[in-house]
Amino acid sequence: MSDLQNNQPAVADALNALLADSFALYLKTKNYHWHVQGPHFRELHLLFDEQATQILATTDLIAERVRKNGAATLRSVGDIARRQSIKDDDAAGIKADAMVRTLAADNKTLLAQIKEAKAAAEAAGDIATSGLVDGWADETQQRIWFLEATLGY
Repeated sequence: MSDLQNNQPAVADALNALLADSFALYLKTKNYHWHVQGPHFRELHLLFDEQATQILATTDLIAERVRKNGAATLRSVGDIARRQSIKDDDAAGIKADAMVRTLAADNKTLLAQIKEAKAAAEAAGDIATSGLVDGWADETQQRIWFLEATLGY
């Protein structure tokens, strides 16, 4: 068995963890989009929607990389729940600034997952995954930047 075949499970595991957290972050971001209130409603409503759309767009790419590595990907909401490290937020009446802080922190968690996927891909010699991950990292860093800059309002 080649080194790439030996390391494919590590790449698939890292990507599936990233996928679970991407779905968790997508849903939390949409939750906040739907429930944000206050004097900056429109700005945050639009920002959260834009970020949720960006996060959702990566999920298919992540899942396809898992499949291209010959592994199974997530199959259900339960599978996501078992693998996610980003916590759900079912609370009502969350203040807008708390939403922004939470999403910034959760995007940092996602960035750490991206770095783990990058390391697994590099160790496996999976240059295709390694290259894709770079773009996801850049998008995540931009979301963090926008969220943290928004806290200055």
